[in-house]
Amino acid sequence: MSHHLLIVDDEPLNLEILSEYFDGQGYRLTMAESGEEAWRLLQQNDAFDLILLDRMMPGMDGVELLRQIKATPAFKKVPVIMQTAASAPEQVREGLLAGALYYLTKPYERDSLLAIVRAALSDGETRQDLQQRLREHANALRLMASARFTLSTLDEVGCLAAFLAQACPQPEAAVLGLSELLVNAIEHGNLGISYAEKSRLKRSDQWQEEILRRLALPENRDKVVEVEFSRRDDLVRICIRDQGEGFDWSRYLDFDPARAFDPNGRGIAMARLGSLNNLEFVGNGNTVIATLSALAS
Repeated sequence: MSHHLLIVDDEPLNLEILSEYFDGQGYRLTMAESGEEAWRLLQQNDAFDLILLDRMMPGMDGVELLRQIKATPAFKKVPVIMQTAASAPEQVREGLLAGALYYLTKPYERDSLLAIVRAALSDGETRQDLQQRLREHANALRLMASARFTLSTLDEVGCLAAFLAQACPQPEAAVLGLSELLVNAIEHGNLGISYAEKSRLKRSDQWQEEILRRLALPENRDKVVEVEFSRRDDLVRICIRDQGEGFDWSRYLDFDPARAFDPNGRGIAMARLGSLNNLEFVGNGNTVIATLSALAS
C-alpha cells in the first residue's frame, strides 16, 4: 500500500515541481495551495502518512497550521516536514518547537527531499510499531522490582522499549524516548557509526544495511547493550550501557537548529521531550541513566 502525502504550498509552480520530484516513487499525493485548504483536507481525510508543509504562506501560515495539527489528537502523530526559505536559527527553532522534526531549505535537490521523506516515514512507522507493542505489554512491569537485560540488534529494541515503558507514568511518550536511547547505544555506541556517517547512510537509504553489516563483523559479534531496571519507593531507574568509546552527549540534549536539515540527530532530544526529562550521562557518554516517578502499582 502506497503512502499518502499531503503537500502544502501556496505557489502552484512549486506544487508542480514537487509532483515531478515524486513521480515514479510510488507515493499518493494530495495538493493544497493554502493552510486553510490543507486544514479542510485533513478534517476530511485523517489517513495522511506525512505532511510536506510550506512555512511562509498568506493567511494561515505553515507554523500556525503545524500548531493546529499537533494540538489535534487525530493528526498529532503524523510526521511533518517543513519546507522554507526562512532558515535563520530562531525561525528554525520556532518550527521545531511547533512540532516539525524535519526541515528542508528552499531551493533543495530532489534527492535531498526524497531522503528526508524516507526518514520521516520510517520514523512514523517505528512509532506506530512501538505503540502497538506498548499495548501488548500493558501492566507487565507492575510487580517487577529489578531486572537486567542485554540486547544487540535493532529488532530487539522495540520489544524491550515497550516492556520498560510500562513502568513510566507516561508510557506512550516514554516508549519513544527509550527506543531512541537504545538505538543510540547500538549504532553509535557498539557499532561506532558517527553522526556524519548516519546522515550519509540515511540520505542514501543504506542505514539498516550498514547496521547489519557491522553487527556481523568479528569485532562486534559479542557486543551487547546492558540495561538495568530498578524500582524503589516512588522512583524508577533505567540504566543503559553500551560498549563503545562514548561521545559528546551534551551537544544532543536539545534540538539544534543547525541539525534540523539532517535526517538524523533527534534521538536524545526526543527522549528528553518525552517523560525521560531526567537523563544523566555518565563518564564518556556510553552510560545513560533515566530516573523518573514510578507508575503506581
